[in-house]
Amino acid sequence: MAYKALYRTYRPQTFEEVAGQQHIVKTLKNALANNKIAHAYLFCGPRGTGKTTMAKLFAKALNCEEGQGHQCNKCSNCVEITQGTHPDVIEIDAASNNGVEQVRDLIDKVNYLPLKGKYKVYIIDEVHMMTTNAFNALLKTLEEPPAHVVFILATTEPHNILPTIISRCQRYDFTKVSDADIYARLSEILDKEGITYDKKGVDAIISLADGGVRDALSILDQVLAYSGTTLKEEDVNTLFGLTSNKEKISFLKAIYNGDVSTCLNRINSYSEGGIDLKRLTNDLLEILKDVLIIKKT
Repeated sequence: MAYKALYRTYRPQTFEEVAGQQHIVKTLKNALANNKIAHAYLFCGPRGTGKTTMAKLFAKALNCEEGQGHQCNKCSNCVEITQGTHPDVIEIDAASNNGVEQVRDLIDKVNYLPLKGKYKVYIIDEVHMMTTNAFNALLKTLEEPPAHVVFILATTEPHNILPTIISRCQRYDFTKVSDADIYARLSEILDKEGITYDKKGVDAIISLADGGVRDALSILDQVLAYSGTTLKEEDVNTLFGLTSNKEKISFLKAIYNGDVSTCLNRINSYSEGGIDLKRLTNDLLEILKDVLIIKKT
């Protein structure tokens, strides 16, 4: 059996499993409970923060046979959406389907009634990649789609989308996921996988992920491919050219004390050892920022 990446294995299957984005989860659940379903949604935010996952969860909740508002993950609609085989949930990669002809083909099919579910849901990923002409071709349908159609547009670059498109959508801004939420998700998965880990190792992955749960899981996959059944800070540091917090603080002390010789020797050592100096600089600034915050409080 082929190996399945962690971010795919542990993709959230209910709203409750989503890490972070609780403002969006709450709003969508309320819309479902009150039957106030918009015809078009725009999900914006950094990569790996759950835009496509949320779109699929919303599509499930719209079509779940047990009623709107949740995902039972047992009915045929939920199961087929999870498997990516549901005929009424259409995922489109705008990066490779960004022209007028592709949009016209979509428009031709929009009027057909759903085959199985209550709604046809079009999830258009990386929608900012569509051409201006393609956006204009979609405009009328997006403004007045059939009652059985819901559009969900996802993008990391909302500034590259026509204002006329944005104005016709309910916009939801996904934020970077907090360190605490990512830690909770990673530790839950590590426990399920039977992996021995230390907090510093998880923290190192979180620092690299920069608020993205998918990136955190991809990094974890890479570390486990290297280390096997354990996760330690030194493994993460070795793979990604990082230094330990203890080493960073020691370096900052040398800078503070004006020990030029030690500083230069360490920089040379870091460079020769494959340490990512740009990331090291950013990490040092983060430590200094934390120190200033602590002093002010």
